[in-house]
Amino acid sequence: MQTNPSYWHAIKTWFNFEAGVNTIGLHVSLFLVLLGNVAFWQASGEALGVFNLHSIYFIAALAIVLTGLINFLITLFSFKYIIKPLLVILLMCSAAASYFMESYGVMLDASMMQNILETNPVEATELLSAKFLLNMLVFGVLPSLIIIRTRILYKPLPREMLAKAANLLITFCVMTLTLFTIYKDFVSFGRNHNELRNLINPLNYIFAIKKYGQEHWEAQRPVVALGQDAHMISQWDKRGKKNLTILVLGETARASNFSLNGYAHNTNPKLASQDIINFTNTWSCGTATAVSVPCMFSNLGRENYTDDDAKHQENVLDVLQHAGIKVSWRENSSGCKGVCARVETVEMSNFKDKKNCEDRECYDDILFENLQPYVDNLTGDAVIVLHQQGSHGPTYHLRYPKEYAVFTPFCDSNQLEDCTQEEVVNVYDNTILYTDHVLNNVIEFLKRNQSTFNTAMMYMSDHGESLGEEGLYLHGLPYFIAPDEQKHVPFIVWLSDQYAINAGIDKRCLKAHGNDQYSHDNLFHSMLGLMDVESATYKPELDVFASCNHSRARQLAARKKLQNHAGTGAL
Repeated sequence: MQTNPSYWHAIKTWFNFEAGVNTIGLHVSLFLVLLGNVAFWQASGEALGVFNLHSIYFIAALAIVLTGLINFLITLFSFKYIIKPLLVILLMCSAAASYFMESYGVMLDASMMQNILETNPVEATELLSAKFLLNMLVFGVLPSLIIIRTRILYKPLPREMLAKAANLLITFCVMTLTLFTIYKDFVSFGRNHNELRNLINPLNYIFAIKKYGQEHWEAQRPVVALGQDAHMISQWDKRGKKNLTILVLGETARASNFSLNGYAHNTNPKLASQDIINFTNTWSCGTATAVSVPCMFSNLGRENYTDDDAKHQENVLDVLQHAGIKVSWRENSSGCKGVCARVETVEMSNFKDKKNCEDRECYDDILFENLQPYVDNLTGDAVIVLHQQGSHGPTYHLRYPKEYAVFTPFCDSNQLEDCTQEEVVNVYDNTILYTDHVLNNVIEFLKRNQSTFNTAMMYMSDHGESLGEEGLYLHGLPYFIAPDEQKHVPFIVWLSDQYAINAGIDKRCLKAHGNDQYSHDNLFHSMLGLMDVESATYKPELDVFASCNHSRARQLAARKKLQNHAGTGAL
């Protein structure tokens, strides 16, 4: 059977367009504003709250301003040989951005962009789905093919530059005049709903990438040493034992889903039988791992935290090492975000344990692989950090072995919005149930080593998670608008009786403070207090153990008295 030549000619003709460079830029701008900003228009409509001629005019004028702004930026870079690749990249990135904003309710600010750019390939592939690929085909690939097949008409260089200047001037004037007509409403809308700028596609991720690049590709500052004066007070009787603390860094665990905190599902059956101290009112530094982890290990505090400052100064792990304590980091998540750069680090996925590792990742039980031989060889005090895979979504069902699928029915898809909220909550609760198992194993491991060590465990999650409340999923919203589900995190401590007695820590006193408000700001100073480390960087008012540590309080008071006496003598 012969192919009809006229048929193929018609197809080729249909896919061959001709347009001037300014025309194609305007068309792409209109496409992005009208079809790539569904999440922004939905949120704007909800923010306005009324549907009348005034609100319709405001939205229409806002669309004209955004079209003009995007067209202005495209025109600035609309040079021969680079305009087509630039538009294809813009369309593909914008298609992906619109999908995630619409599907998961995320906003693409600088911290979210950092989280995306620092996500490992395994986590990235878990976000792929048939729906995502269809979205990319319709809103990314097909428009890109049209751009590729379009023959762009260029004028002689002088006329082309004049046309570009005219386009920029006209665009600027249209934007200015339109903005003038809605100025009062625009200022009020922007002031009251400033966070919506993070939904404007593609401006949100363009400026977020720009900010990320400025912070990470500037001239490298040297890392500032911290706590070099650190040393162990070592006045309390260890009874011939070394101190061993395991710090479990949780991933995406929200406090409201812990039955220890009164949650209906029994997600903590094993921890409930342990003699733990549960701090129920603890809040994260950020809503994404890339922010929270460096922040919680630093002494900057949430109010003063910047990513750049955290990357260029040492953290609590360095201070512990300065005090002569052995520090080791065991990684089973998306990386330590620079926190473990100067300590011994073990990538647990390298073990490829058949029982705990399936395909691309490992269950958190892998964190115990070869842990006992390591502890047996310790010759001094030690801190071991276990970084969990925890409850990282959206593929929650991959975070735990099948025997922990207790809460049913559960969502076994990465398309959370296609599951019922009950299914999403159930699958997430199964991850918390598995974390309960892991933490219980940590405590039992420490109990087995009490003949050699004074042992303790501290558990704190980096941030929480949204599970469909108010249409939001996952995490990473700007902190000031993020719901409590993304910021309220679990914080649990276990101390062996001998550790508590020797350190002078009153466990009943700690439990009495279980409902006091704490945050990631407390971790730095609490780790130093727990490990009996004194340093100028230590702030006892931020140490959760200080008010219940009678021995340390007396030691610090005595040292302060000696320092004051020495200062008086010098005068």
